[in-house]
Amino acid sequence: MVDKPTIQYVVEEAIAAGVDDIIIITGRDKRAIEDHFDRSSELEHFLKEHGKERELKQVQEISSLAEIHYVRQKTPRGLGDAIYCARKHVGDEPFAVMLGDTIHVSEVPVVKQLMDVQHQVGGSVIAVEQVPREKIKDYGIIAGNRVRDRLYKVMDLVEKPQPDAAPSNIAIAGTYVLSPGIFECIERTKPGYNNEIQLTDALRLLMQKEDIHAWQFHGKRYDVGDMLGWMRTNFELTLKSDAYGKQLKEFLTPLLNDSGGTCSFELPSEKPAIEK
Repeated sequence: MVDKPTIQYVVEEAIAAGVDDIIIITGRDKRAIEDHFDRSSELEHFLKEHGKERELKQVQEISSLAEIHYVRQKTPRGLGDAIYCARKHVGDEPFAVMLGDTIHVSEVPVVKQLMDVQHQVGGSVIAVEQVPREKIKDYGIIAGNRVRDRLYKVMDLVEKPQPDAAPSNIAIAGTYVLSPGIFECIERTKPGYNNEIQLTDALRLLMQKEDIHAWQFHGKRYDVGDMLGWMRTNFELTLKSDAYGKQLKEFLTPLLNDSGGTCSFELPSEKPAIEK
């Protein structure tokens, strides 16, 4: 993603929020993630010998970002099951969950916003955002009562509903601060959508025991979980980049003009949530 992998954006956000103990749930053929955050004496020696000081500094900084642990999800059984893999490491404290296909650009890290809200209201807090009607079927959707600006008490959650059956267009946005009570709920959750253990279904069980709140975060979320989202994220983040933004704009301008397209590089602004 521009000049670093998506997972590094996620790790950097966690660190910026004050998190220094990170668990990455991996799967088969994901060893490259572990290698990325590890030291490579051969690569560092090569960069030093060739005078590539900037690249050497980047490589050394990556390996010292935080204390990172890895747990393998042996069978891909859904997000709920992936979170359950971390139960022994987490213990009895609230913990943050950040998905590996989500990048945030915000003044205050989104996960830090959730941590601050959780300190105020307790229980579990999930990040939410407004999505257009055609995207409702791709997300977990909440029904909630507004507590104050941007904060909702969750009354129900529905995994990937059709738009006509959805309780709102306010979607779960891939970042959570959860109480340890979620683990017992995951144990009781039966396979749901796609025959997977859905976190949304486990949250519905948790809601019977404690309050769950939803926070419409400040900032912009980039979803790189599909090809179009990946391309849009690359273009927007590259256009914002000091290193590559000018060159990309110079490349795209004649390309768009030649194809009859409209050349505009103003990035979209944040929109407020709209309840159904």
